[in-house]
Amino acid sequence: MAEIERLTITLPAAMAAAVKGAVAGGDYASSSEVIREALRDWAVKRALQRQEFASLKVDIDRGMADLAEGRLTDFDADRIAERGKALSTRSRSV
Repeated sequence: MAEIERLTITLPAAMAAAVKGAVAGGDYASSSEVIREALRDWAVKRALQRQEFASLKVDIDRGMADLAEGRLTDFDADRIAERGKALSTRSRSV
């Protein structure tokens, strides 16, 4: 079993009630279990956010390199919006 460290936390009343309700409802054996699961979920969400940020940084770096190399394309915002609407309409009709 992993080493365990005791922490004391302070929660807003609504969160404390939700934790107590989850235990009282039999979903969890203790408030510690509720908090541990919430922290595991938070860690997964945080890892996904970091991956998304890393991917976005790659895209930005690629775009900046294209800009520096003069690889540019003119665009018409209205045309892009129309294409988006057409794609949206098409996907709804499928």
